[in-house]
Amino acid sequence: MNYRRLGASDLVVSEIAFGSWLTFSSGARKKDAIACVHRALHRGITLFDTANVYGLGKAEKALGEALRGVPRDRYVLATKLYFPMSDIDRGLSCAQVHKQIDASLERLQVPYVDLYQCHRYDERTPLEETMRALTEVVRAGKARYIGFSEWPIDRIEAALAMPGVEKFVSSQPQYSLLHRGPERELLPLCARAGISQIVWSPLAQGLLTGKYLPGAPLPANSRAGNLSLKNYITTDWFKPRLLKAIQELKPLAAEAGLTLAQFALAWVLRQPNVAAAIIGATRAEQIDENVAASGHALPTEIAQRAEAIIDTAS
Repeated sequence: MNYRRLGASDLVVSEIAFGSWLTFSSGARKKDAIACVHRALHRGITLFDTANVYGLGKAEKALGEALRGVPRDRYVLATKLYFPMSDIDRGLSCAQVHKQIDASLERLQVPYVDLYQCHRYDERTPLEETMRALTEVVRAGKARYIGFSEWPIDRIEAALAMPGVEKFVSSQPQYSLLHRGPERELLPLCARAGISQIVWSPLAQGLLTGKYLPGAPLPANSRAGNLSLKNYITTDWFKPRLLKAIQELKPLAAEAGLTLAQFALAWVLRQPNVAAAIIGATRAEQIDENVAASGHALPTEIAQRAEAIIDTAS
């Protein structure tokens, strides 16, 4: 495993991070989730990402249980707030920031998190109020640093220009070979401001593993084949020409000595502003495969050929 510094902070994180959105949100799968955390630690993963809304607290509880007894300096813990936790609890107001950090710390069974992230931007709350509250959380020792996910560019710039408040060190965007929007404005801005990316969905909801074949039925055990997850799938990506193009990436991955999933992760990690790519896993062998992408210097020429294949099909 290779490691990178997170923005202008003193946090050093593993290039592959472990996420807890789907696996940890189901109480029935908690045993498997905890086993995967232990395998991740064994394979050198140090960054664990969660959110209060995942399973309405279930993910944080399971992650806290999995990390119980692990020396606190062996891992970097990140959580998020914004989405509704009840009919009255949502957003980034001062009251919510303080209420949600305390609830998260209790579920995670830790005195502080390393990274506290705004899951989205809150249009209902003045930015000054949010930044002041986040600053209070850091200065109270409940979080070491702050970050954001999928914020508008102008709101990021406004937060960075605000005097007397803590500065963001991380951004959590969707970024993959199929979703390259952050390259236009977000990555250049963050590179200038000392903010690193912790990328979600680097495998494009599993499409970049190559398991979805053009013209074939959806695998029953896949996210796309799970009716309860249909709302979280980007249906445009399932067009036959794009599925065919993804299959055309396999020879390039083989040329680089990688599986297709490893290739997709290595492509994301070519970007110097990316500190880590978040993976999810339900089985230990998935972690083993994904970790092998760390430290692999993907040749520029192969990466560009892959981009051309996807651009032609998109």
